[in-house]
Order: sequence, then structure tokens, then C-alpha cells
Amino acid sequence: MNPSLDWLLALIPEEIVIGAALAALVLDLSVLRRKTVACRAAAAGATACLGCLAAMLWLAARRDFGPSGMLALTPLTQWMKLVLLFLTLLAAVLSLGARFSRHVGELFALLLLAAAGLMLLVSSENLLVIFIALELLSLPLYVLAAFNKSSLPSTEAALKYFLFGSVASASTLFGISLLYGLTGELQLQAIAAKLAAMPVEPVCYAALVMTLAGFAFKVAAAPFHFWAPDVYEGAPVPIAAFIASASKVAGFFVLARIVMAGFAPLQGSAAWAVFKPGWMPLLAVLAVLSMIVGNMAALAQTSVKRLLAYSAIAHGGYALLAFFANSQQMFPALLFYVITYSLTVLGAFAVAAVVENSGTRDRLPDWAGLGRRAPLLSACMFVFMLSLAGIPPLAGFFGKFYVFTAAAGPYLGMLWLVIVAIGASAISLYYYLQVLKQIYAGDVPRGAAPFRPPRAALLSIVLLAGLVIAFGCAPGWLLGKLSIGLNSSGFQF
Repeated sequence: MNPSLDWLLALIPEEIVIGAALAALVLDLSVLRRKTVACRAAAAGATACLGCLAAMLWLAARRDFGPSGMLALTPLTQWMKLVLLFLTLLAAVLSLGARFSRHVGELFALLLLAAAGLMLLVSSENLLVIFIALELLSLPLYVLAAFNKSSLPSTEAALKYFLFGSVASASTLFGISLLYGLTGELQLQAIAAKLAAMPVEPVCYAALVMTLAGFAFKVAAAPFHFWAPDVYEGAPVPIAAFIASASKVAGFFVLARIVMAGFAPLQGSAAWAVFKPGWMPLLAVLAVLSMIVGNMAALAQTSVKRLLAYSAIAHGGYALLAFFANSQQMFPALLFYVITYSLTVLGAFAVAAVVENSGTRDRLPDWAGLGRRAPLLSACMFVFMLSLAGIPPLAGFFGKFYVFTAAAGPYLGMLWLVIVAIGASAISLYYYLQVLKQIYAGDVPRGAAPFRPPRAALLSIVLLAGLVIAFGCAPGWLLGKLSIGLNSSGFQF
């Protein structure tokens, strides 16, 4: 078959999403130009949702898999694209009631372009394509973070996001150039084969550190986390939710592919008293710093969104523990964790968006008595907070359980890292309960009336809470699907 046709067929889901982005933009700037903002937002949002649904249906119907050069078309990448499209769909639903901008066509177009970057990212097996996909993802997110032009914190957050992201991208590109100079390859499997056949030189470790720095930034792992609190707090809430969920899922997936496939010969060891240079001790340091910094900083927060930002940093540290498991346990545990976490944090941000749109501020005391003003919304927030804290029988508990047991499984040398994670997780329970204390034990402010959230947003929040409970009560279903996808994909790590 014609190679160009192969590429076109391989990228049909991405083409559908990009086509929907262009359609939303053209529709908003031409046909609906003189309509009200609410009408334009509904039309552009409906176009975005239909584009996501069409791409999901195409992926669900496709059965012909197989590598296609620099892209991997496998059941696993199909699953990851479906998850990312679902998260994008929910972020688009949350954006329907956006009051922070009149440029609604551009808003949904940029959101879909970022989703296309995510989809391309998880199916890439070539470092150059991975870098291009990262930029296709990052550039729309920089703009979306600053979309609330009337908000100074939004502008400040976007500027910090752009500056830190630019440095991280430059670091990643420099690391890729070093790898190409050493091996003459850009395909992950070919890089691993060349590194295994050559003596390890200091420049190999320099390439390793420079390449991983950009991905540590993308998953907000300490000390590359400084952008996250400001962006999560200052950016429009639906955009912060998208960054905290979909971007993190893709970031961890690609980071795992790179270290397990491309940098396999540079593994090293992070076992207690048996440290060897490689990516394992590097990720162990990132995990410990993320868990400690994220949880300790979250204790002092009075902003719900900023608290969720530091919580996201800590959860990035927990997710990194999966990298120390053997190859059979690593991917299922990691993907289960990041998928269930993304659903939970998206739901928590969705509640924050609804509360903010009602006129309530973001400070913890302003959430006092929310349980009596919006009982269903508060019940969903109850589920999300306890899941983030790792309380059974919710999905967050099993996510942490699988990751911790996978990290401690191969040998007891990594038990020290699991002990740190358990201690950090115990600390996190305090600030999650602080949120619930204000919701259920706080006094309702004077003059506060019950408010009715938008029906579409409320349905999305209830759906997310239901999924968190369902994956907690039946975790084997999702874990089984991920394991089947891995086995049928034929990945060799």
C-alpha cells in the first residue's frame, strides 16, 4: 500500500479532531458571528463534543492494528486515545458555561488541537515525533492558560507556564540531539539496541538527564513543578482540569515508553545501599521530592485550586513508584493509577468550576456549608476527595495499592521508597479532610442561597463520581482491559 495512504489512515482520529477544531472556529467566526456569546459557545462546544465522539467511535470500530513506521497502532494506544478523548470531551462540556472570554470559537479549537497533540504523543515511537507532538500540545495550552484576559493571575500563570515550558522543551531537544549523536537513531527500540552495544559514557547520562527533564516538567514532578500551582490557580478552571488530567496521563505514558524502551540499558538501580547510576535513581529522587514537597506545601493552602495543584505534584510522585516494578507489573499499575487519578482530579476541578461560576470564591472558608446549598455536588466532591486520599473502596485506594505493591514486589531494596510514599499519603489525608470539613461542618454564609449548577456540568460530575466508585468496587475490569491491551500490543521491555 502507498506509505502516504498508510499515514493518512493511521492519523484519521487526529484528523477528525483537527477537522472539528477548524469547523468550530469557522462556524464561530462566520455563521454565528453576530449571535450572543452563549449561543456561540453552545455551537462551538457541540462541534467539539461531536468531533471527540466521532473520533472515539472510529477508534472503537477499528480492528486492524500494527506499527506504521514512527507511529504504533496497537490496542494499548487505542485505549489511551479513547481515554484522552473522553477527558477532552468532559473538559469541553465544562467549558460550555465559560464566562471568562468572548472568543469561544478559539477556546474550543485550541482545546481540540491540544487533544490532537496528546493523541499523537501516545502513539509515537520516534523521539522527533514525540517532540513535535509535545509542542503541538504545549503551544495551545500556553494560550489557553491566558484565555481570561481580565484576570491578572491568568496572564501571570500563562507567562510562567510558557517560560518554564520553553526551557523544558529546549532541554528535551538538546537531550534528543545528544542521543542522536551517540546512536544515530531516533526510534526508541533502535536507540536501546545501540546503547546496549556501546560502552556507557558520561555523555549518555547527560542525554538521559536532559531528555527526562522535559517530561518531568510535563508531569509536574518536583523540582520541575514551580509552574503548576500558579497555572492551576490562575488558568480558567476547565483548562486547569484538562492540564491536570489528560496532559498528565499522556506525559506518564510517554515517559514510561522512553525509559523502558529507549533507555533500558541505562536503568541503574535505586535499591537501598545498592545505588547505580541510571534513570532509576534519578526517578527515585524526583518521586521523593514530589511526595514531600507536594504534600507539605498543600497543608498550608487556603485556595482549593492551589491545594489540588500541590496534590497533583504529590500524586506525580506516587505514580513514579510504578517505574520500579518489573515490566509485567509496571505498565498496568501505572496506567490504572494515572487513569483513575485523572478522572478524580477532573471531577474535583469540575466541582470547583461550578462553585466558581455561582459567584463563590476559591478560598476554603467560602466553601463553608456547601453541603446544605448543593447536596449532590457536595456528595460528588466527597467521593473525589476521599479517592485522592486513597480511602477504600474508591478507585484512588486501588491505584495506590497496585503502585505500592508493584514497586515493593521485585525485591525489598525498594521498600524504603514505598515507606516514604505511605507516610506522605497519610499526611495528605489531613488537607483533603479540611476541604470536606468546610463543606459539611462549616456554617452557611449569610444571604447564601441554594444554587443550581448547569445540567450538563452536573451530569458530567455525577458520571465521574460514578466511575471513581465503579473502578474502586471492580478494579479488575479496567486492570484486565489494560493487561489485555499490553499483551496484544506485543511491547517488549
